[in-house]
Amino acid sequence: MATLHSKATIALVIGIAMNIALAACGKNDQAANQPPAGMALPVSVIEVQPTSVPISAEAVAQTEGAKEVEIRPRVGGILLKRLYEEGAAVKLGQPMFLIDPVPYINALAQAKAQLAEQKARIAQTEREEKRLHDLLEMQAVSQREYDNAVSDNAIANASLEQAEVRVRDAELNLSYTSVPAPVTGVSGRFQFSEGTLVEANTSLLTTIVQLSPIWVRFSLSDNELAQIGGPLHEQNVQQVTLILPDGSEYGKKGKLNFAASEIDPALGTQQLRATFENADQRLLPGQFVRARVTTGERDGVFLVPQVAVQTSDLGNIVYIVNDKNEATVQPVVTGHWLGKEWVILGGLKAGDKVIVDNIIKLRPGAAVAPNPLRSEIPVATHAPESGITAC
Repeated sequence: MATLHSKATIALVIGIAMNIALAACGKNDQAANQPPAGMALPVSVIEVQPTSVPISAEAVAQTEGAKEVEIRPRVGGILLKRLYEEGAAVKLGQPMFLIDPVPYINALAQAKAQLAEQKARIAQTEREEKRLHDLLEMQAVSQREYDNAVSDNAIANASLEQAEVRVRDAELNLSYTSVPAPVTGVSGRFQFSEGTLVEANTSLLTTIVQLSPIWVRFSLSDNELAQIGGPLHEQNVQQVTLILPDGSEYGKKGKLNFAASEIDPALGTQQLRATFENADQRLLPGQFVRARVTTGERDGVFLVPQVAVQTSDLGNIVYIVNDKNEATVQPVVTGHWLGKEWVILGGLKAGDKVIVDNIIKLRPGAAVAPNPLRSEIPVATHAPESGITAC
């Protein structure tokens, strides 16, 4: 019995010791995030000065060809040959397809024969009219016979005009058996096989997309429009910048070439379109990019690193250093991002020292030791991750 009592006593002592050790470890962890009592927390600061920034807004955009043309045959028949390479650039007027021309050659020959026949008939009716005119003067025929001859000649002339139109139609249809490119651009995939029967104005043979210039479609909401001065039009937009999927800017600036005259009631947005030069074909139709519209410049604003701006019950805030080297909370009015910085529209004044690091350790009124931010030292954008550490 004494042995059991001794073991229980030993276990109790060990448990108390472990609890004391864990409590001490927890206190050490909490203390690690705070400077020792009486010591100011070292922080990096930037002294802000008013500057000018572009007035701009960004939106998701999609590229499209300035001209996207569907190639359909204007006459039906057997598709004999494809005359271009799929996906290759084609020029205006370049032959792309050949439809069997034999039926149209025969139709043209028939129309020409009918035209020749009609011309012969006109020669006959003219001779008959002249002959009866002479006989009418000699009173050898009646007026009615002569009037009939005049009518026959007029009908023959009308038929001649019809025959001439049929010849022109036959010539036109024969020319349509060679299908040319209606615009300069990049050809699409061939939709049929050679030898297929295609229908006039119905069968889609391929498409051509004009890549330079290329258009970019996007839209801005009512709120975004209000921030940059109201609805957009070609006169109040200075330039349009394209941000590619990898985050880089497209080398050439664009111009607005369409702005809707009303706000879409279903989406609450203004539909917009810009045009960009694309001679090197770096942009392809259907790409998702971002379009940045610049309408002017805003003066008297401040730029601070994004990490310096925090969100609290007061809204967006920054910590600034007061005359006593204490961290104080300052609510700010933020605009948009400009690169890696926030545009601050209100809440700061020239000379304010904004804290840009160790923000997670700050408390209002905490003593700090400010140091100017060195540009070669990157500003951390996240609090350091903590791991499990043995005491």
